[in-house]
Amino acid sequence: MQRLITIAFIFLNLVSYSQSVRGTTYFGLQVKPIFQTNAGGSELSNLKLDNFNVAIKQKVGFSFGGSVRTNITKLIAFESGINFVQRNYEITNSLTDTNVSISHQWSYINYEIPLNALIYIQLSPKTYMNTSLGTAIRFTPTDIQKKLQTGGIHSFENYGLYQSKIAFNVNANVGFEYRTDKKGFYYIGGSISVPLRPILNFYSIHSIQSTTAKKLVKGQFTGRYISLDLRYFFPNIKKKGDQPNKELH
Repeated sequence: MQRLITIAFIFLNLVSYSQSVRGTTYFGLQVKPIFQTNAGGSELSNLKLDNFNVAIKQKVGFSFGGSVRTNITKLIAFESGINFVQRNYEITNSLTDTNVSISHQWSYINYEIPLNALIYIQLSPKTYMNTSLGTAIRFTPTDIQKKLQTGGIHSFENYGLYQSKIAFNVNANVGFEYRTDKKGFYYIGGSISVPLRPILNFYSIHSIQSTTAKKLVKGQFTGRYISLDLRYFFPNIKKKGDQPNKELH
């Protein structure tokens, strides 16, 4: 709970900072499906020791959250926010010389606070292309563990242990944006996220009841992903009535 409060506090400070920077600030929402990528190195997919085999397949995950963007100049902006991120995996434990096999779904959840610099390229009066580069603060609330019983004498245990509760990603993005004064901004683009260190240490154990015999295999999840980004920024509604003249003192 203290970690979540800390993240919320950081986000509120980022919002306050954005509002203090010269330029217009926009608030928005985003949602994105995320997919595995092997850019920069292959993701963990298979582990084996003698007849003990563990197959790992990353499924489609998702992310959603809030964004705050402040224009520094007409073509440069700063963007931050807070996002919930869930990576999904299917893990199959099996013994290759028997018909013993069991699969289950795994989910790794974390929260991210991106800190990105954006550059706009205006394509038409209302259409922009933008690209961004930055980092993200990643917070992992808990480890993952799963114990499986096959119904016979065999059992399997799978563990995902984070290396650090707070870590960092490098992220990059490119996309297109359609802007309206009254209905807000509509954005579609793509991103890549690369953790600076593996997100999880993975351990899988096979044991046989009534014996002390155990087999252990281990590896690491890199956590890299690409995503399809959909965003909407709310319009800034001007107050009705006469506005004060800023030139008057």
